[in-house]
Amino acid sequence: MNKLKNQFMVYIVRTSGNTLYVGQTNNLHKRLAEHARKKSRGAKYLSSFTSFELVYTEQFPTRSLALKREYELKQLTHKEKEALLVK
Repeated sequence: MNKLKNQFMVYIVRTSGNTLYVGQTNNLHKRLAEHARKKSRGAKYLSSFTSFELVYTEQFPTRSLALKREYELKQLTHKEKEALLVK
């Protein structure tokens, strides 16, 4: 059985415009593919950029914990997020 099946991920992607986008999902591969296809299920924010790169992930046992962490990361400044990426 896949250990990640019941896991939730918080992720950060760097866009072609050097901005950082924070999201959460229970299927990272599928979510990144949705963003890349620029379909309605992908984030509207990312659709305005030509590309993006996954630069950070954190794993959580529940969606509630992942949502809490996503919120915390979204409150950080760009500089604070960059500092997190180099740890």
